[in-house]
Amino acid sequence: MSNNNTPDRNGDNRRKEPKNRQNIIVFLVFMLVSFLVLSFIQNMVKDASTKEISYDAFIEMLEEDKVEKVEDTGLTWKITPKTQPLENVEMTYYTGKMDDEALLPMLKEKGVEITPYIQDTISTLVWQVVWSLLPLLLIWVAFGYLMRRMGGGCMMGVGKSKAKVYIEKETGVTFKDVAGQEEAKESLVEVVDFLHNPERYAQIGAKLPKGALLVGPPGTGKTLLAKAVAGEAHVPFFSLSGSDFVEMFVGVGASRVRDLFDEAKKNAPCIIFIDEIDAIGKSRDSKLGGNDEREQTLNQLLAEMDGFESNKACLVLAATNRPEILDQALLRPGRFDRRIVVERPDLKGRVDVLKVHAKNVRLDETVDLEGIALATSGAVGSDLANMINEAAILAVKNGRQAVSQKDLFEAVEVVLMGKEKKDRILSAEERKIVSYHEVGHALVSALQKDSEPVQKITIVPRTMGALGYVMHVPEEEKYLNTKKEIEAMLVGYLGGRAAEELVFETVTTGAANDIQQATKLARAMVTQYGMSDKFGLMGLESKESMYLNNGTVLNCSDETAADVDSEVMRILKESYAEAKKLLSENRECLDKIAEFLIEKETITGKEFMEIFRKVKNEGEYQQEELIFAE
Repeated sequence: MSNNNTPDRNGDNRRKEPKNRQNIIVFLVFMLVSFLVLSFIQNMVKDASTKEISYDAFIEMLEEDKVEKVEDTGLTWKITPKTQPLENVEMTYYTGKMDDEALLPMLKEKGVEITPYIQDTISTLVWQVVWSLLPLLLIWVAFGYLMRRMGGGCMMGVGKSKAKVYIEKETGVTFKDVAGQEEAKESLVEVVDFLHNPERYAQIGAKLPKGALLVGPPGTGKTLLAKAVAGEAHVPFFSLSGSDFVEMFVGVGASRVRDLFDEAKKNAPCIIFIDEIDAIGKSRDSKLGGNDEREQTLNQLLAEMDGFESNKACLVLAATNRPEILDQALLRPGRFDRRIVVERPDLKGRVDVLKVHAKNVRLDETVDLEGIALATSGAVGSDLANMINEAAILAVKNGRQAVSQKDLFEAVEVVLMGKEKKDRILSAEERKIVSYHEVGHALVSALQKDSEPVQKITIVPRTMGALGYVMHVPEEEKYLNTKKEIEAMLVGYLGGRAAEELVFETVTTGAANDIQQATKLARAMVTQYGMSDKFGLMGLESKESMYLNNGTVLNCSDETAADVDSEVMRILKESYAEAKKLLSENRECLDKIAEFLIEKETITGKEFMEIFRKVKNEGEYQQEELIFAE
């Protein structure tokens, strides 16, 4: 089976070349280093066995008949003695040549072997060149290898583009594989159709958009949409990340942008996809911190997008989840003509996403994907894909041949809350506190008509820190919340803390997250939603990021901020008082449901409501008379 993702357009055989080249370079470097080390060792040994003596000492050795052989090296006399001063070490001596006419007769008289000097100009020149260039060559090869490891391709190709090239359907993804983003798909289908049928648009005078920017929260499918475009367009598709342009050397990013667009123009019509473009497209503002390399890269990108000829069918796709920090020059028409929003999927979108990811998973007859979609409001495509996979793993773990609805709901809990922490054993007192806490949440929700129905209550600890939780499943998808619904949510958040104080006459640390969520919601009521009588329609707070949960910023004076805190405190106190009032009036329900939860550890929403109605309608409760549905 061939791999669909091929970074080279000439086939799979070429894919192995970069790795082979790296291996060859490593081998050559190793051989050169070994050669130099051996040469160094030989020179050290040679230096240790060679000693310089004076010319007078040489004459004295001759007179004493201690010389066996003399070799003329051109500039010196190399002297081999008859006897060695040390065992296993062949010592040689050398001395400078002098104009001495008596030397040659003396050598003949003593019977010394004489080796004359024969000059080899070519060999000497070659070795001089080799030994001069060898260190430079070694440095060149080593530096080139390091530059390749840093992403430059080679020493002289540091500015080469690192884009992967996909041809036709090699990504293995089409628009059929993308669900829940119908509006985004429609915009990209138009672009693909333009690439396929340019003459239709040229007849009426329409021009291909130069760029399209995909924006949305992480995990919504921006990169998947780009791959689907690659699978549908049947044109060269250059794919890389914004961080691939940036290196430690100033100017490298700009060089890579030039190289990328040069390649794209040669392969027109084509598509360039830059993922996480905010890495290089950040606003050139001193407030966000200056960076010469990034700004040069951005300037080059702006210039290249302007330089695209209208008759060259080259489209630039980019993706980001931080559009608010992008440079305005990058966002203007003529560069990125279209902004395609890839939002969190709605109910229908989540059902479609679940169907796409579940098409290769064996499901049993109990599975209701719409019910799972209702329970996962706000989830993105990657979350839903993970839930399907976790459900399949759970089914195998439990010895089932198909995934059930129970597996899917458990997978939702695993993704949102973590796995059950079975080794964490609570004491009897803690189990009782946690039980009353969670039942307090559920009971307050059941007593308010604007609350969401309860799906499940459990006191089994989870790996993400929760000692217990209540799962709510809305009856229908909602895009707006009324003031009454938000007030009901606040009372629900504080119901656990109210139950603790009502039953045990004390409070614990278990309500920390509830208080945080309630405070956040109450502050939003005052500063963003205009639901405070004191401040009315004043917008006192704005979001820092549209798609990343980076918090908000207050747009008011310190005095107003203090008044906001007071108003938030008032809303929370009233909600807490309401929660205590509801639980006090239904203390019997609270005790009976908590007692049952302590015994069972986990109860369904159906069981919870059955106990609730039984107590409310008859005023008494007999656990053994109830038959709870599984």
